[in-house]
Amino acid sequence: MSAGVGVARQLVGRGRGPRAATAAPPVFAARGLSAGYGGAPVVRELDLQVRAGEVVVLLGPNGAGKTTTLLTLAGALPPKAGEVHWAGSPTTAPLHRRARDGMSLVPEDRSVIMSLTVRENLRVGRCDPELALATFPELAEHLDRKAGLLSGGQQQMVTLARALARRPAALLADELSLGLAPQVVTRLLTAVRAAADEGLAVLLVEQHVRSALTIADHVHVLRHGRLAWSGTAAEAEANRDAVASAYLPLA
Repeated sequence: MSAGVGVARQLVGRGRGPRAATAAPPVFAARGLSAGYGGAPVVRELDLQVRAGEVVVLLGPNGAGKTTTLLTLAGALPPKAGEVHWAGSPTTAPLHRRARDGMSLVPEDRSVIMSLTVRENLRVGRCDPELALATFPELAEHLDRKAGLLSGGQQQMVTLARALARRPAALLADELSLGLAPQVVTRLLTAVRAAADEGLAVLLVEQHVRSALTIADHVHVLRHGRLAWSGTAAEAEANRDAVASAYLPLA
């Protein structure tokens, strides 16, 4: 086990229990982070942190910098300025090393391998298949079906199950609900909340605002690459006008 995994799991242990993460140190954080592609940064001077046991939701209109933020925190993009902290220390490690050290990334496009069966997808992900099926037992009857034959919701269940069954310290998920029926969205977000209640640190980009708020601990709204509003989920519900002026109505 690498030092990163050990430290990250110690942080997870401190955050165990439903929404009891406020006293724990961050598992990962952005400190004055600026990031983007090519010339000018898309994200500017961003500060946020995610502790073990909590779900932090990142909202914002298209082009606000949400995906850029996730990719930079995950190590797929290098920062233009500022730092990414992992397990209490600055890191410049690439994506594959952060994955090895306990960070799971679920990108916006479903990352199943369509030509492989569900069982093979889980095996490729080097995850615990029993844990994957414990998270989504409805996948058991599809284990030997090719992922390309599954519905969009089932494919997203495979993607999320594989990410969670690696037993990561942190999950970064981009638009889990994209194009899916409301009942599937609820199923996915419920699984994310349950994993957080077991100590996982979660940063979630989500378009279903009201659904996201039901599982969130903290909310950040990005606009033009900067934080336009931050608060707890309860504060977001209580201050809909403030959040609406920063981004969009919560209805």
